[in-house]
Amino acid sequence: MLEGKPAARLTRRRALRVVAAFAGLPLMIAGVRATAPKGQLHSWNGDVLGALSELTLWHTDAAFARATILKVRQEIERYERIFSLYRPDSEISRLNGAGKLMKPSFEIEQVRLHNRSIDDLRKGLEARVQNRELEGYVVLPPNLLKDGQPEFRARNTADLFTKSNVESAISRAVRGQRLVEAGIDEKTVAKASEPVDLKTIEAGGKESKGEASFFFVFGIGLLIYMSVLLYGQFVLGAVIEEKETRIAEILFSSMRSFPLMMGKLIGVSLVALTQLGIWAMAFLIFSLWAAGGSSFTLHIPPMLFLWFAIYFLMGYFIYSTVYAVVGSMVTTTQEGGQLALPVVLLLVAGFYLSFNIIRSPNSPLAFWASMVPFFAPITMLVRIVTETPPLWQILLSLGIGIATIVGLIWLASRIYRIGMLMTGKKATIPEVWRWVRQA
Repeated sequence: MLEGKPAARLTRRRALRVVAAFAGLPLMIAGVRATAPKGQLHSWNGDVLGALSELTLWHTDAAFARATILKVRQEIERYERIFSLYRPDSEISRLNGAGKLMKPSFEIEQVRLHNRSIDDLRKGLEARVQNRELEGYVVLPPNLLKDGQPEFRARNTADLFTKSNVESAISRAVRGQRLVEAGIDEKTVAKASEPVDLKTIEAGGKESKGEASFFFVFGIGLLIYMSVLLYGQFVLGAVIEEKETRIAEILFSSMRSFPLMMGKLIGVSLVALTQLGIWAMAFLIFSLWAAGGSSFTLHIPPMLFLWFAIYFLMGYFIYSTVYAVVGSMVTTTQEGGQLALPVVLLLVAGFYLSFNIIRSPNSPLAFWASMVPFFAPITMLVRIVTETPPLWQILLSLGIGIATIVGLIWLASRIYRIGMLMTGKKATIPEVWRWVRQA
């Protein structure tokens, strides 16, 4: 059992001492204030996450108080750039609008030596990088403003984008400090170095979006290239499949080769074009939804869609017929892929010719490249978008293309009738020419 010490009795003398102590407390506080250095009240008013806020700091050192308030404001600004819903450029606003975050912010930590050697500091930073506490670190030498070379050490050195961003940031900081030391105002230099915004006007006085036209042409050419390359293989595969399974021998006993080949060509093409149309519609809907909050508009003439559809179908049927001829000449899919390589090279040649045509759409090279039926589906569209040629050139290009389709179908029908019945070996060019003459 614990026994406590009895409390002392409150006597008259003890009560007088307590009262005297409380009475002397204000005098003691006043004495401390009189001997201590005088402080000042420093305050800042502003918006924080959409609300009016006030920051107040009482300190004797005015420079320290201002520096502290500045650091707090910088930290508030950093959080505003990330979490503010009232700023359209904040990360959370961009994330909510686009569904994904491009170029997220990162934390920068300054590490000083503090009586440590540079090797010990690097070992500690390397350990933090290996433990995935840091993505990387930059070592700035003392002579950085003269000829010193900074070092960037990271876990992923193959990330060239991060390396470029870090290099650009260091270059801007060094350039600014050099200007300060030279007595030159950095803002004045930046203002004098602003680039000129060149406004592009077409010959008719209409403002032109040159970059938009370039990327639109590039997208059209790439679409035709990928569509013909992908769906032309459908025709090639269908023809080779009938030949490998000997189905064509049974079909030839009840119908002629020309209707069979045309049915194969049109049927497979319609399936491929239907699938492509579904993908194109889905892509268009997604693009309109993604660009719902964007102010960017690309004015495309309605006639351009008509030319695109005509040249796309013309190019598709030209190359599909060539693929049908290739399929009737070979016996296996591997041989078909090897023999179809020149067809792919024709597509690649037309695609790369478009880069020169964009720069000079009325040059002789552009004219003759747009008349070649194997190049015209890409090159003529490039000319129409960049600088529309005369109507007679467009109609001449279409006429040559349609005549090429008819000629290829006639040639393919004569090769198809004999080639589909030949098995065992791949046909040579002299043999194919003999089939055309004998059919």
